[in-house]
Amino acid sequence: MTLLAPSRLWLLAACLALVVAYVALQRRRRHHAVRHPDLALVAAAAPKRAGWRRHLSAATLLLAIVALVVGLARPASTVEVPRKEAVVVLALDISKSMTSTDVAPSRLQAAVAAAKKFIRDSPAGYRIGLVTFDYRSHIRATPTTNKDKVLQALDGLQTDKGTSAGEGLFTALDVLQSDKTATNASPAGAKPYRAIVQLADGGNNVGRSLDSAAQAAAKQKIPVFTIAYGSTTGTINVDGKNVEAPADPAGMARVSTISGGQAYTATTAAQLSNVYDRIGTTIGHTVDQQELTLALAVAAAICLTIALGTSMLWSPRLV
Repeated sequence: MTLLAPSRLWLLAACLALVVAYVALQRRRRHHAVRHPDLALVAAAAPKRAGWRRHLSAATLLLAIVALVVGLARPASTVEVPRKEAVVVLALDISKSMTSTDVAPSRLQAAVAAAKKFIRDSPAGYRIGLVTFDYRSHIRATPTTNKDKVLQALDGLQTDKGTSAGEGLFTALDVLQSDKTATNASPAGAKPYRAIVQLADGGNNVGRSLDSAAQAAAKQKIPVFTIAYGSTTGTINVDGKNVEAPADPAGMARVSTISGGQAYTATTAAQLSNVYDRIGTTIGHTVDQQELTLALAVAAAICLTIALGTSMLWSPRLV
């Protein structure tokens, strides 16, 4: 629960003033009754149980005023609602280190399988694109609602030397910027949600840095959800020699922190699938503020009706 216009609560001071005035008035009436020379006559003339009836009318009137004041402060509750539109670009590492088998059957095969599941599970209205990177970046599919097109683009990927993760992220940003649906406002006046999901198993060693790409994403207000993929003991075979190919979770985490996304790690195929599910849940929902002003106005109207009704029924005066 939050208040969108909390400064208006100062009007509650007027409610407090009414309470003080009402109490003072009741004391004054009691004082006058005690001074009357014939108390028996006063008791006989006074209506039975008039006090609590009068107080009930005053209390419901006060509640009506308080409800109106709180309504003016625009209280709102935070709720999660499904996001119907989004433009998401997957940026996938296809460097030589993705041939490591520390994730069975290999890092690349497990990554492709998890990415395909993410695409199939995404809402029909989402536009999804695909970028890959090794020593340079490649646009495999521009954002589209045609899931089969993106799924086919994931088939037959071949690894190559080098890891230009920074260039891959810059390319993903370019893809989003060139997509008309991503840059133009919808008829409702709001741009579709845009995000990048980047998976890499190592540090950037070719082209522009990941940090500079993350800063560009932050400037464009595009969150990057990063997945640091693979174990710290992963190796690949290069010219007959085993070469270490550890993941770089710290570097990937900086990207998400700078861009306003979230960082994840995965060392197994099951963990990677779970990470994609969590990212899908995050991207698939948005937080909305639902105002409660109308509900408070209805409550105020009910209280006011009760106050006026009981006053007219029990007494010619409200107090």
